[in-house]
Amino acid sequence: MSRALSRRATLGLVACISVFAACQPVGLAPRPAAFPVPVESAELPPTGADAAREPLSAGDPHGMGEVEVASVDVILYSATSVDPLMREAADVWVTDWTTGRVETFQTYLARMDRYEGLVDEHIEARALPRSLRYLPLVESGYAAGAVSPAGATGLWQLMGPTARELGLTVNSIVDERRDPVASTSAALEYLERLHDEFDSWLLALAAYNSGPGRVRRALRRSGSSDVASGDHRFLEIRTDLPRETREFIPRFLAAAALAGDPAGFGFTPIDAEPLDFDEVVVPDATSLDVVARAADVSEEDIRRLNPHYVRGYTPHGELRMVRVPSGSARRFQANFAAIPPEDRLSFIEHLVQSGETFSHIAGQYGVPVQELVDTNRGLDPRRLQIGMTVVVPITGARQGSGLRARRVGG
Repeated sequence: MSRALSRRATLGLVACISVFAACQPVGLAPRPAAFPVPVESAELPPTGADAAREPLSAGDPHGMGEVEVASVDVILYSATSVDPLMREAADVWVTDWTTGRVETFQTYLARMDRYEGLVDEHIEARALPRSLRYLPLVESGYAAGAVSPAGATGLWQLMGPTARELGLTVNSIVDERRDPVASTSAALEYLERLHDEFDSWLLALAAYNSGPGRVRRALRRSGSSDVASGDHRFLEIRTDLPRETREFIPRFLAAAALAGDPAGFGFTPIDAEPLDFDEVVVPDATSLDVVARAADVSEEDIRRLNPHYVRGYTPHGELRMVRVPSGSARRFQANFAAIPPEDRLSFIEHLVQSGETFSHIAGQYGVPVQELVDTNRGLDPRRLQIGMTVVVPITGARQGSGLRARRVGG
């Protein structure tokens, strides 16, 4: 089986077709300070494929002509997003990224160019506000391998418990928070849940950053929890939120402005290689270098497409999908079938001796304890018995001295 995801959408094109970019929501002198016109009073219909498309008239101060209401981004055009307080806070971040950290944001844009087609497809499939494509800019700088000091990981900086609740695999062998495809679907699902709860995209974003419990408590303290809906509640509770969360929404708005019109803010046009791949299936544990040889591509290409296989191989005893460069799936399938199972990934079968624990065995072979646990899910580490077999992946392992072991196929 194969599937290719390919979508080149340069930021220059986005600037031309995006209403938000045309309005230049935040800017620095000599650029005019021109935020979008708030449209909450225009009685916006729900966004999505079935939303009514009616012309919006708001005085047209920016020479935009008629704008279709359903095409207006409800996050960027929220009256709260264009509040003077928010404009001022967002301009601080625009200044930071366009003066002191130009190269940093340029790198963010280059990464975004690689993943934005994928992200846009998921956003459109769920009929969500298009501006959510800018969220990974402020979360991770669009780096799939980003890890925060608190342990949030991937493009969307998901915490382990949240990711698992959303159905992602997170262990020492597979961490799907690093998978741009799986994590994008999970993050957008989470954002939908938060929006459904708070009935406000700004509060949903705040809850995404700080946790929904913190936002709930802030709303209760302010009395805003009794208000039916409205982004204005973010401003009411902003001072009661952690500093990082108070700045999170302005940073998001600033990133959206810059990425919506990069050339207008002096950034170099981007032409990064898009995310383009086929999907193949391996029946059992297989190392990524074997996948690369079978597909006749570089191991670096395979690792870049599969950052979620953190130990460099797929799990033992599981049927798993692996991504290969577009056009190489058929070649992989033919070559892989000719590779004997014992050459796809080797293991050491360790026979448990008296008094041994997983920690002892892991130390003997130089592998993390958690990797043994994840590889041997059928064993209870607290109830190892003499003669039991513990499977140790050879990748990164060393032969245990004086211990009986043999190589076995996947």
